[in-house]
Amino acid sequence: MADNTFDAIVIGSGISGGWAAKELCEKGLKVLMLERGAEHKHITDYKTATKMPWEFEHRGKTTQQQKEDYPVIHRGWAANERVMDAWTNEKDSPYTEVKPFTWWRSYRMGGRSVLWGRHSYRWSELDFEANAKDGFGVDWPIRYKDLAPWYDHVERFAGISGSVEGLPYLPDGQFLPPVPLNIVEKDVAAKIKAFYKGERHMINSRVANITVPHDQRPGCQFRNRCWEGCQFGGYFSTQSSTLPAAVKTNNLTVRPLSIVTKILYDKDKKKATGVEVLDSMDNKTYEFKAKIVFVCASALNSTWLLFNSATDIWPGGLGSSSGELGHNVMDHHYNLGVSGEIEGYENVTEFGRRPAGFYISRFANTPGDKNRSFLRGYGYQGSASRQGWGRVVAELSIGSELKEALTEPGGWRIGATGFGEILPYHENKISLDSEVKDKWGLPVLKMDAEMKENELNMRKDIKEDLQAMFEAAGVKNISTYDSGHAMGHGIHEMGTARMGRDPKTSVLNGNNQVWDAPNVFVTDGACMTSSSCVNPSLTYMALTARAADFAVSELKKGNL
Repeated sequence: MADNTFDAIVIGSGISGGWAAKELCEKGLKVLMLERGAEHKHITDYKTATKMPWEFEHRGKTTQQQKEDYPVIHRGWAANERVMDAWTNEKDSPYTEVKPFTWWRSYRMGGRSVLWGRHSYRWSELDFEANAKDGFGVDWPIRYKDLAPWYDHVERFAGISGSVEGLPYLPDGQFLPPVPLNIVEKDVAAKIKAFYKGERHMINSRVANITVPHDQRPGCQFRNRCWEGCQFGGYFSTQSSTLPAAVKTNNLTVRPLSIVTKILYDKDKKKATGVEVLDSMDNKTYEFKAKIVFVCASALNSTWLLFNSATDIWPGGLGSSSGELGHNVMDHHYNLGVSGEIEGYENVTEFGRRPAGFYISRFANTPGDKNRSFLRGYGYQGSASRQGWGRVVAELSIGSELKEALTEPGGWRIGATGFGEILPYHENKISLDSEVKDKWGLPVLKMDAEMKENELNMRKDIKEDLQAMFEAAGVKNISTYDSGHAMGHGIHEMGTARMGRDPKTSVLNGNNQVWDAPNVFVTDGACMTSSSCVNPSLTYMALTARAADFAVSELKKGNL
């Protein structure tokens, strides 16, 4: 095999790219993984993970220079001294905003799989049927039964901790023991279940933190410093899981610092022949050939690549013949929630740093729920904890008064954030901005997407429903907040190259193949046809493993 020729090319090394490489390599294909960022090695490159808090020069705060250099990251909670090296250089890689759009990117090996929040929930039949039933977007070309065995497959390998609950709208999976709820969360959960007669559920978070040794990884140490990288492999990431598995096969070649600028397309064969790559260090262009191409560059960057490909045939890019490429941008809206105080647990203190808390599963617009002013639904993620020494700062105590205040921990508080579904609006879109270039002279993305009336109505219920649940559970001094939400801020960007049943209304078919190039597969967030209200990464994993299995089968049959 020539140095530039492979069976398969995988573009991107994040959650989807890592899975594509693992599955294709384990099935015997020679695979080239292309990553636009630099190498980021497991354990050795987790530079801050073993530092003590006092060893950070700014105690976790960012500098004035970082605030100027990373304005997007400073729009939210992600600006932290510990992880600033993880975020993409915003001066080198800008984007433009017709409407406010918060795009948090990590261009390095593993992508955001090192940084992610790890919540891992299956979609239900309710999610896959939603578009067809309420008429928004197009019908998914698959249903839960098509993905269920692949959820099993990826959960067993990744290691998902959770509790079996038997909930119809949040399917159970192949779980490791759950990260336990604390005593307050257990009691609040029981009170909510009793008050709502078993129709609302507060359960253990389902997270990709392994609670027992798994796949030669020793397990989560409950340090809760996951986004710095875990030397114990305590959670699923490309570095800790899929990349080692792919490397073990001796079928993987990894090329970092490689910006894929276009997919090469043969108009006579109606297939891709490979990719064109710009080396980000020497600015030279290289070509690599392959029989199949998996596009896993993250939702919006994958569509950027399609925009730039086969433009001599389709001015709008590869996959644009339906008129849907770049449209139907989705996210999860949050930045709102409820918190309050819990009395009666003053003699209870729990120790440790759990990497998870509780989850309240969807109940809005499920069968039996009525009179909502919006479509679809939402869930909640939260936790309860006892206040520590930081609580006394506001009291401005000094001397003996301060010492006395710190001899006992503070009271218990509980809080949660709502995560709501955003509908697939055609007018929410991205496009190329030909007037603005990045460091390498490439056009950047222009973001034009926003929440609409449906989501704004939903946000009212998110606060009111959670406040009512907390009141029913005896929570005191309840307060609510809603700080607004710009698209992208949920870090769950989806859509822009959706799956569907008809090439006239979708970019991809039911096997994640580009209708116009069947040997090109898009399996990251770009492929999503709707957004559900649960975290999407587990579904990306399952879709990728399913598509890889199909691709290899078709390759062996000579169909690709």
